[in-house]
Amino acid sequence: MDPDILKKFGQEVQVRRKKLGFSQERFAHEIGVHRTYMGFIERGERNPTLGTLYKISRALNIRLDELFAFDQPCLSQ
Repeated sequence: MDPDILKKFGQEVQVRRKKLGFSQERFAHEIGVHRTYMGFIERGERNPTLGTLYKISRALNIRLDELFAFDQPCLSQ
C-alpha cells in the first residue's frame, strides 16, 4: 500500500472528524475502535478494514465513497 494514500486518507478523516466537533477519543468510541488505533489511521500508519471504513463513513454521516475523494480539490477546506 502506498503510504501517501494512507496519509491523505487519514488527514481527510481527521479534517472531517474535527469539523463535526468530535475529539479523537469520542470518535474512536463512536466507531468501536481504540483511540490509539484511530490515531494510527489518521497518521496514515494503519490500513483500516472495509468494516472500519464503513463505520467511519457512518459516524461522519457521509457515503463511503466520499472518504476516498481526498484527491479532489477543495474537499478538505
